[in-house]
Amino acid sequence: MERTVLEERDALSMERLASITKEHTAQEPFGDYFRKTASFVIKMDEVYRKIKDGKTESYTLEQWQAFNQSLYEEILPENYEHSYGDPKYAVEKLGEVHGRILSFLYAELYALIGYAFEQRLHEKVILQELLIEVYNCFEEEELPGYRRIQQIIYWFESDYSEITVAHRIREAVDPKLDFAAKIVMESDLKDLRYLYRYGEYITENERKMAEFMNSLDEETVEKMASTFTEGYRIGFVLGGKDLSKKQTVNIRYMVGFERMVRLAIRNFEKMGLKPVIYRAALERINKKGVHRIGYYGAIPNRQFDYDHRADQAIYLDKAFMERRLGVMRSAYENYKTLANGHAGPACIDTFGEPEFYPQTKPEAYYLSDKQKKLQTQMDNESVQITNRYIIGKERSFTIIAFPVPEIGADFPEIFKETIRINTLDYQLYADIQQKLIDALDQGESVHVLGKGENHTDMHIALHKLNDPKKQTNFENCVADVNIPVGEVFTSPILKGTSGILEACTVYLEGLKYEKLHLEFEDGMVKAYTCKNFEQEEYNQNYVRENVLANHETLPIGEFAIGTNTAAYAMAREYHIEGKLPILIAEKTGPHFAVGDTCYSWAEDTPVYNPDKKEIIARDNEISIRRKEDPGEAYFGHHLDITIPYDELGSIEVQCADGRRILIFADGKFVLPGTEELNRFLN
Repeated sequence: MERTVLEERDALSMERLASITKEHTAQEPFGDYFRKTASFVIKMDEVYRKIKDGKTESYTLEQWQAFNQSLYEEILPENYEHSYGDPKYAVEKLGEVHGRILSFLYAELYALIGYAFEQRLHEKVILQELLIEVYNCFEEEELPGYRRIQQIIYWFESDYSEITVAHRIREAVDPKLDFAAKIVMESDLKDLRYLYRYGEYITENERKMAEFMNSLDEETVEKMASTFTEGYRIGFVLGGKDLSKKQTVNIRYMVGFERMVRLAIRNFEKMGLKPVIYRAALERINKKGVHRIGYYGAIPNRQFDYDHRADQAIYLDKAFMERRLGVMRSAYENYKTLANGHAGPACIDTFGEPEFYPQTKPEAYYLSDKQKKLQTQMDNESVQITNRYIIGKERSFTIIAFPVPEIGADFPEIFKETIRINTLDYQLYADIQQKLIDALDQGESVHVLGKGENHTDMHIALHKLNDPKKQTNFENCVADVNIPVGEVFTSPILKGTSGILEACTVYLEGLKYEKLHLEFEDGMVKAYTCKNFEQEEYNQNYVRENVLANHETLPIGEFAIGTNTAAYAMAREYHIEGKLPILIAEKTGPHFAVGDTCYSWAEDTPVYNPDKKEIIARDNEISIRRKEDPGEAYFGHHLDITIPYDELGSIEVQCADGRRILIFADGKFVLPGTEELNRFLN
């Protein structure tokens, strides 16, 4: 019955949209806007019906390419400046009052592509009806005020969160939603037409990635998949967590890696885990800034994503926050058995994509200070809700990274080197890193100095070991949840952790920072800037929004020393320093994380190194507040900032008795027993 009603609503809304494309009842230039947006929706309806009727199954590769290109053509960089998706263009054409909010509506309609391919009729219908409702306001003699349009969108986002937010939670835990899993497991992966069945934007990069994966021998792909899945399993073992209680694993990847993903799924099935694979969020209500969480294809236009990263400013207030959190609680309660059986994510990250330099546009939406606080509160409470159902101390994760063809002509060699780096000798690094830990555990603090243009001067306070024979401050991190091997890390004491942290050029979560500068006092960020923009206000906003995740300040949640000098050497040899993902970059020098500790939500679970010593540095003065109020303890954010070896002056352990133990100086590791690491630094 419900399906029939939806089909009737679909037919009525499509009939109305068809008439809009021919009408001139709305004043210009608004008539042009609505005719174009209605035409786009009609085009997406045609896609929906072609998929439903199986008409695309007979498409040739060339037909698929043309079809895929046509879905995204209006927001591609070469067309974007004349697209209503660009808030600057929309404001120029439609005015300050209406341009920005109608640009949001235009951008939101792009979710229809994913809905069409997944055959999500309910979501398709409500978006169509939203466009019609807004259009009706512009048919009247007087133009509607901003408030009227804003309220329509506000109540749409709020009322229909029972569909959009609830579905997002279900697809994270329910293996019956197997749209992507079927593509991976049932497709002929040598027939590259399979790439287009997702509905994601596909470029030469994804095609070349799939071709390259097909060219690898079975042993190599099995090695890649086994490193990935075994790291996941070992994460449960070392964390003392029972994997046998779990039933599902979330696999995240870039389109083109299906051959590896297929073998990973088979490996996970041997562990008793079924895959849950979901697309990166389609709707703004489910998105987190510009980050893609899930599977994804090429990004049609990063500036488009960046321009709409804060569109929730239209509707975010306290009532909306409470509504969304209430929907989350209800959805998790409905799927609590599935959620309890979820083991956590297994992520295949990529690197090598073209550099992105975002433009800051005043026409785009920005969160007010009040909204930033609400966003932070909502994020914190969302994490708490999730952890009550997907129990934090019972789950784990793993993440591995590979280059993509966009990295350049050396792609095959870099890929081969990355496989080598991902499979370095576990025991060799465990032994070297234990020597570092033995030295670090003698100190009450660590002093890190930059050199040259890098003015880092940080003092890191360490926890006191009451029983050094059984306790340690640093985790000996080898290749399990964080592949590849190569770091020792701790959660510092905040009081006494102070100084300046700089990185001359660094890429964090896909964004470039020139001369990133953070100042800390007692472990908390007290000042920040960069040199990306001419206006200092833009620099500070950029850092606050992306590094601090809109918090006024954040603590240092981690201090680490990366030991994977092989990865550092690879980056230098192929000149890809700026393209390495955090996962690898953090292993190529000392790094500091702002935000939560490495043990957030699992601080009370004992963790041990291979030498059986317990890592006691699992809390700091902020995270310990969880015992009274978790909302005051966690930020839902952990961002690593690495100082590369060539910007590093020294690392020195400072002991309570006045001794100094030098770890790194003059461009090399100087601690006895760590000489092997210098082989790649010469």
